[in-house]
Amino acid sequence: MNHGPALTRLMQGVGADIQRYRELVRLLESQFKAALQHDAVALSELANGVTELVVTLDASRRERNTLVRGMLGDGVPMTGVFKLLDGARREALESGWHTLEELVRESKRLNARNCQLMMDQHSLMQRVMHGEATTYDPA
Repeated sequence: MNHGPALTRLMQGVGADIQRYRELVRLLESQFKAALQHDAVALSELANGVTELVVTLDASRRERNTLVRGMLGDGVPMTGVFKLLDGARREALESGWHTLEELVRESKRLNARNCQLMMDQHSLMQRVMHGEATTYDPA
């Protein structure tokens, strides 16, 4: 069975997603800095950029899953594709896939960090504006 076009598309997609995830990491780092500076305008712009990029990454993920399913059937992970390649192409895909996995983990970590910071800032602002919930509770 000739999987050449699907394999080529898959490899190109992994390479493109590596670049997209590097951009996502950059945006998340900028978002963190903007949150520390309470820069609402920058936060809004960055949120739009992150959202657009995540939509693109999700579409790419769905396409990758469709390609893998088309080549190997349901339930086979991306790593199953490696056996269809040999030599430099296999090494390139394995390396790219591992890089992509690392970038996904880093993006999730940064997103969780940013979320925690903004939730903490919101909580602090609520306490400053409205006082502690137990400030006037009887002893």
